[in-house]
Amino acid sequence: MAAEKPPGKPTTRRYTDTEKAQAVRLVRGLRMELGTEHGTVYRVANQLGYGVESVRAWVRQANVDDGVKPGISSEEAVRIKELEQEGPQTQQRVSHDAARSAAGGVTWASAYQGASEQRRASA
Repeated sequence: MAAEKPPGKPTTRRYTDTEKAQAVRLVRGLRMELGTEHGTVYRVANQLGYGVESVRAWVRQANVDDGVKPGISSEEAVRIKELEQEGPQTQQRVSHDAARSAAGGVTWASAYQGASEQRRASA
């Protein structure tokens, strides 16, 4: 059962993977027992004290992960997120390399270093 909420400001409840898996198992079991999907998520969520939409999302994602329904699996979502985070870094590297080759290999740092060396030599 979910922990009781302290009085006062509402907070976001974080559920463990075990709690999520239990809720999904219960929903699937109830659906098999009753032979219908109608009202099963609501009943399980209320019994466990979890949010109805949270349980509904877990069941939906579990169905995708298990190949029952089409969609992006959890593993694919993680990989997509990694690629999206790599994208800007790769793009910066490519644009930096393009700028360097357009400048004939001269970068701001190398130009600054060369100017500093010239000042020291003339001093």
